[in-house]
Amino acid sequence: MQITEQLTAKLAWQALQDHHLKIKDMHLRKLFADDPRRGERMTAQAIGIYFDYSKHRITGETLKLLFQLAEESGLQGRMDAMFRGDKINFTENRAVLHVALRAPQGKSIMVDGKDVVPEVHAVLEKMSRFSARIRSGEWKGHTGKPIRNVINVGIGGSDLGPVMAYEALKHYSKREMTFRFVSNIDGTDFVEATRDLDPQETLFIISSKTFTTLETMTNARTARDWALSTLKDPAAVARHFVAVSTNAKEVAQFGIDTANMFEFWDWVGGRYSMGSAIGLSTMIAIGPENFRAMLDGFHQMDEHFRTTPFEKNLPVIMGLLGIWYNNFFDAQTMAVLPYEQYLKRFPAYLQQLTMESNGKHATFDENEVDYQTGPIYWGEPGTNGQHSFYQLIHQGTKLIPCDFIAFLQPLHSLGAHHDYLLANVFAQAEALAFGKSEKEVHDEGTPAQLAPHRTFEGNRPSSTILLERLTPEALGKIVALYEHSVFVQGIIWQIDSFDQWGVELGKVLAQRIIPELEAGAKDSLKHDSSTNALIRRYVKAKGQKE
Repeated sequence: MQITEQLTAKLAWQALQDHHLKIKDMHLRKLFADDPRRGERMTAQAIGIYFDYSKHRITGETLKLLFQLAEESGLQGRMDAMFRGDKINFTENRAVLHVALRAPQGKSIMVDGKDVVPEVHAVLEKMSRFSARIRSGEWKGHTGKPIRNVINVGIGGSDLGPVMAYEALKHYSKREMTFRFVSNIDGTDFVEATRDLDPQETLFIISSKTFTTLETMTNARTARDWALSTLKDPAAVARHFVAVSTNAKEVAQFGIDTANMFEFWDWVGGRYSMGSAIGLSTMIAIGPENFRAMLDGFHQMDEHFRTTPFEKNLPVIMGLLGIWYNNFFDAQTMAVLPYEQYLKRFPAYLQQLTMESNGKHATFDENEVDYQTGPIYWGEPGTNGQHSFYQLIHQGTKLIPCDFIAFLQPLHSLGAHHDYLLANVFAQAEALAFGKSEKEVHDEGTPAQLAPHRTFEGNRPSSTILLERLTPEALGKIVALYEHSVFVQGIIWQIDSFDQWGVELGKVLAQRIIPELEAGAKDSLKHDSSTNALIRRYVKAKGQKE
């Protein structure tokens, strides 16, 4: 994929640099004072999402130049190419069609001359039938007991999406069932997930496209040993294990009935796959109807992104604001702060989505970038974060743009809890924007020597994202909002947001080291002196234990 002009040479980019110099010291207090309707005017609303971006260090001119940058970068054409099924993942020569996972029946999306939407819905139907059998108790384990425990075994996108969705939608889950997730190759993860469960009532979902992923298959083999230590008969594997994979041969060799293998496709990246068969555990937990409602939420955002002018397009605005701070204010990180306990795993999910997608240093035409690409995403649910890291956001020396996410209606009515929660959302965004001046601190009677410590500079930017209620549909909208904003930023930065070569090198080196550790090798190691010393220390400790 070739580009015609380097990013920093674009007219809009250079205009943004000049514009930044003019307004970088302008305070949000002045921007709001000069425009009493700013808080209403700088908002966007669509498909049940209210997006307030008025507390950003921007003017109308900033937005105009950012939209111009998007146009000069060919954003609309790249969007059309993605939705059309073009192979925009150019380093792997693949289409990028997570949008097909949530396309309604009757819609047509072509890949290599084939409409993939019917295949998607065939897998969804198969998932629905299987989920209904598990949820109703019709599916029995090897000894005739119904399944009460479901453990998803995967890693990366095969884990982070399902565990985030389960936690986010736990309110809608089948509460008499237990759902757990194993991803880490650290044995502790497996031990703690299974220690109080009965193998006779436990189903494992092994999620691995190739069925060769080291971490996943190590845990899968341990799961098989754990189950058979009680069930004894190898035939039991077919009743207690199902696969989400494309490798039927490996699935069958493991002992899983390939009739219980759920397919997905190479045009879906792992971090974009929670709406595919990778979400089987989610569907079992919340039921097929709720799962389809989540897919509908995804699709609503897909259509909004595809058809809405940039000036009103939620993912476009969000993505461009990220560019503004990352590349012109040199902000290194982005805080995502959901004021909803059910979204406690959402920041961790976003870390893969954003940093695996846009943590790149080579452009479409193989040049090295001369600007910053993906920032670091992090966060915790409010109000917990207020009592830990908000101190740094408010009074530290780093500029950290924030996304506040909240819901107008609670899922649980407990007195004034929700009033207090939303009061904190609004108060934190207000405090970050406007702070407290030294004069205000003095007027309160604060001693002069304490005034610097009680002064808040303010001018810390944030977005506030409001939805009515956390439903499966709402979750789909939020996830797709961030998915598409990541895409916007990748196009501006001229990078491939859909490969992940950066995760490969460590995995390759680990495969070299594993036999050295297993064999207890101490001599003839051919790594650097540090790695050699670490290996020898481990081998020695292992030998002493044995």
